[in-house]
Amino acid sequence: MKEKKRYTITAALPYANGPLHLGHLAGAYLPADIFVRYLKAKGNDVAFICGSDEHGAAITLRAKKEGCTPQEIVDKNHEIIKKSFSNFGIDFDIYHRTSSKLHHETASDFFKNLYEKGSFTQETTEQFFDQEHQQFLADRYVTGTCPKCNSAGAYGDQCEKCGSSLSPTDLINPISTLSGKTPVLKETTHWFLPMNKHEKWLKTWIETGVLDGKQQHNPSEWRKQVIGQCKSWIDNGLQPRSITRDLDWGVKVPVDGADGKVLYVWFDAPIGYISATKQWAADNGKNWEDYWKDNNTQLIHFIGKDNIVFHGIIFPIILKEHGDFILPTNVPANEFLNLEGDKISTSRNWAVWLHEYLEDFPNKQDELRYVLTSIAPETKDSEFTWKDFQARVNNELVAIFGNFVNRSLVLTHKYFEGKVPSQGTLTEYDKEVLSSITSTQHKVYELIATYRFRDAQTEAMTLARLGNKYLADTEPWKLIKTDEERVKTILNISLQLCNALSIIFEPFLPYTSKKLKGFLNSNASELNSGHQLNQPELLFEKIEDEAIEAQIEKLKKISSPAPSKGGETTFPLGRVGDGTNPKAKPMKDEITFDDFIKMDIRVATILAAEKHPDADKLLKLTVDTGIDVRTVVSGIAEHYKPEDVVGKQVSMLVNLAPRKIRGIESKGMILMAENNEGSLAFISPEKAMDNGGEVR
Repeated sequence: MKEKKRYTITAALPYANGPLHLGHLAGAYLPADIFVRYLKAKGNDVAFICGSDEHGAAITLRAKKEGCTPQEIVDKNHEIIKKSFSNFGIDFDIYHRTSSKLHHETASDFFKNLYEKGSFTQETTEQFFDQEHQQFLADRYVTGTCPKCNSAGAYGDQCEKCGSSLSPTDLINPISTLSGKTPVLKETTHWFLPMNKHEKWLKTWIETGVLDGKQQHNPSEWRKQVIGQCKSWIDNGLQPRSITRDLDWGVKVPVDGADGKVLYVWFDAPIGYISATKQWAADNGKNWEDYWKDNNTQLIHFIGKDNIVFHGIIFPIILKEHGDFILPTNVPANEFLNLEGDKISTSRNWAVWLHEYLEDFPNKQDELRYVLTSIAPETKDSEFTWKDFQARVNNELVAIFGNFVNRSLVLTHKYFEGKVPSQGTLTEYDKEVLSSITSTQHKVYELIATYRFRDAQTEAMTLARLGNKYLADTEPWKLIKTDEERVKTILNISLQLCNALSIIFEPFLPYTSKKLKGFLNSNASELNSGHQLNQPELLFEKIEDEAIEAQIEKLKKISSPAPSKGGETTFPLGRVGDGTNPKAKPMKDEITFDDFIKMDIRVATILAAEKHPDADKLLKLTVDTGIDVRTVVSGIAEHYKPEDVVGKQVSMLVNLAPRKIRGIESKGMILMAENNEGSLAFISPEKAMDNGGEVR
């Protein structure tokens, strides 16, 4: 019996400061899922590992902005992200989180191991310090002008406009995001990973695959952009990199004199793969070390190109310094996916969010999986457009795949009561079509094994194209009156093709595969004569123009207003400058100051939100007023989803007499602003305030 191969497959830990968009899915998780499904179909021993990356300055910034704790931010987003993965069939063996106790212990032990070996240097350097808030500023707490492309708003670790890696002191006109003021430089002590000491073995390992005299991987199987980026970093000279930060959120640095310091998120996050494997192994009676310390195990990291340096250089250094751990066999990084002619930007909301996609296109997960695989940015950046999405679904999934399956099943039910007919004498054409099943599956699996998922899916679709051509060439609907035996053979072969499609497409389209197996009433590799089929339905539905236009319009509304030719800025809520808005409602009757001071308006935070069970336009909110925690019913359900309002600080009229609204007692009123079109927005403080603070 052939021994099963063992694989540890990791997908980049998504950062838990927001939901997932289709760029995330295309970049790392969809190709990883396709690869894992293929490996498991071949009977291999696979641990598919992922989890939420829950530390770092960006999350503390979000928490400050929303007036809540970092833990509340990551708890909320962990569940949203986990649900999106589940909805799209990304079938991790474990989806863990780096805020877990096990991860903190694992990362802390990793640091101590390297610290005791003398793998770090301790250096005192100058770092930006916010005098108003009396704290050192992590990279993301500093913004300024990028020295490389002169774009404003670059972060202290990276310019999102040009992609350059930066240090806070590189920025022109740096500003603290906490106070909005210019920070000062102040001395602080941190631990550094001296990457320059590892250049020699890293260069050999990257270029030749040889590690400690043994062939560890084949560099010809690595993508050129991965090898190229790693070599570029090494050839330009690696520099010591700080692996600790002055923060209060993260894994505490476990040595004396490190109060107020945590591990740098890019030191602790990759270790999250190991802590997640530990948890999975404990839950499933496995030995986690088999998946990280056995040279017979292949370790493969699926990531986007912005993470190449961490998985191709920094994490391998950390693993090798620790000792005993295997290094990655491959790092099949993807390039970036753009959206409708522009880079996806979470800060500008220029994205297609996965949870929103499923609201607009329910039960169409596989349609998006198919299109994203068709345009996968494997070797260069690619672009998603809604028109292309529609064309690929309608012209390929509906017209080719779905059409062939539907015709084969409908004809079988029509002529042979839904039972697989027997196979008679085969023509050369029949033999050629049947042989294509084996050859296509071989080609598809060979392409998946070499990380060419786009080509693999294209090859799989050739089998559906062949099926359509076979039916068109043989025309069983014409032969049924004169040669029923020949029709039996034709439909038998067509059904064998349908069955093969349900198997070959499973890594790419798991929901479709399951649905098709249900029509065929079989999980077997081949259908026997006389086997009873179930009644078929349409495998795919056509995407109508109206649905696509709605998505394009949604993106148009996101676009930032551009300055007019004369230099005047066009504001979305009406002209600013002359103090008038012709569409504004007339002013209400004048009130006295005494009337005004009777209103008790406070700053409050929404703790929880859910849809009203008896009213589509209402949300039931649980609100912390600083005085108490109470329920408020608000008519904002057409403008906000429940998950979008949790954690928001709002202005609330707290002394409004309680009243029942559709059966729920509401105690107070959330204040909202309304524009000319009837869109609502919260009236919120410009910075985080204590709950209960008066609005006056």
